[in-house]
Amino acid sequence: MKKNIGLWIDHRKAVILVLAERREEIRRVESNVEKHVRFRGGVRGRAPYQAQYYIAEDRGDNRLAGQLNQYYGEIVKNLRDAESVFIMGPGEAKHELEKRLTRSRIKNRIAKVESADRLTDRQIMARVRKYFKEKSA
Repeated sequence: MKKNIGLWIDHRKAVILVLAERREEIRRVESNVEKHVRFRGGVRGRAPYQAQYYIAEDRGDNRLAGQLNQYYGEIVKNLRDAESVFIMGPGEAKHELEKRLTRSRIKNRIAKVESADRLTDRQIMARVRKYFKEKSA
């Protein structure tokens, strides 16, 4: 059965539209990623009292990377049986996911990656349908 998937993604959530033979299914994946906090301060190693801020920032970066890794892993699970994947989104998340997919078996199934603003579910559905309709024509 032919299965095309359209994906709208940012760091907070992903909306996945599965287009199969005679049905459509919409799935959502929430990231639960904490907001990234940047600490103010000078250059690393400038003063001993500032070192504690950089240690905290490094821990925060590591935690963020772990949370994003788990989030992208959940999305990849939803894309495994796709014949073709169309990825769109407003920020860097689409490119981060694309990089992750190129290291997996799904890399050959990425049809297109493009920028898109925040969209409603209906707008996402319309854009995905239009893309795959034009691609098949």
